[in-house]
Amino acid sequence: MRKNLDGGLLHAMQAFIRVVDAGSFTAAAEQMHLTTAQVSRLVTELERRLQAKLLQRTTRQRALTDAGMAYAEHCRGILALVREAEAQVSGTALQPTGRLRVRCLANFGQHYVSPRLGEFSARHPGIRVEYSTSQYAPDLLAEGLDVSLYLAPSLADSGVVMRRFGTTFTVLCASPDYLERHGTPAEPADLARHACLQLLNPSVTPHWDLVGPQGRRHRIAPQGPLQADTPEVLRDAAQQGMGITLLPLFTVIDSLRAGRLRRILPGWRSPDIHVLALLPSRHFLDAKTRAWLDFVQERIVPALEDDMAYFL
Repeated sequence: MRKNLDGGLLHAMQAFIRVVDAGSFTAAAEQMHLTTAQVSRLVTELERRLQAKLLQRTTRQRALTDAGMAYAEHCRGILALVREAEAQVSGTALQPTGRLRVRCLANFGQHYVSPRLGEFSARHPGIRVEYSTSQYAPDLLAEGLDVSLYLAPSLADSGVVMRRFGTTFTVLCASPDYLERHGTPAEPADLARHACLQLLNPSVTPHWDLVGPQGRRHRIAPQGPLQADTPEVLRDAAQQGMGITLLPLFTVIDSLRAGRLRRILPGWRSPDIHVLALLPSRHFLDAKTRAWLDFVQERIVPALEDDMAYFL
């Protein structure tokens, strides 16, 4: 916006979003070249206009209220539309720009996303990516995220906006040494007699659901010497001969190709797991978020499909 138009409601919205993202009035004031008192007054005037509390203020923390979370989503969309409208008319910002906050499941991101971040950055030099990982589904608004790549076995009606990019699944594997010492299971029921290494995190169920030939299904409660919340730990343990594990195909594909692990019960695997982009709003997607989603579709989805083909 032009300097002599930087005022009024849009200016107050900008101040509010800066406080949310920066975590304090002081940091927001520095970014906007205002005083802390001026930023605080803008947010207070916004609350007075809305007749709703947007931020809970304490001496140590600024926390969004429920009304503040909902209003922040709308503010981000409105400000993004203003920026895009100005860019299209003035021709001064033809490329997506700004900070892009991306969250990803760590193991999925390590295999598919981080090797391609350099390519994305080269393609969109105006975007500054803030990349983080977590095993948990994020609260996009509360954490100020633009997009999260997440895996889930079902598309739950949770109110979260989702875009599906494809599917993956988990496979059973063990080291050649373990199989030589303990034998190779011939049927899923044989797993009950083996040491099973179990993945425990919010994106998976505590039991193993398997789908086999002609759609046959089998469920077991795995028992063994190790449980862990990260797939890499279980992959490494399996390579050391500790037992059989059920892991995402992208976690074990390199180990299988190198012979460090061997797939067992190849006719059996988990049901499909959806690869999702979680978004804070279905109505407002700014240019940088659209650029990221387009990049995922163009560069990450084919890699996902190539890995799937190795197991089918």
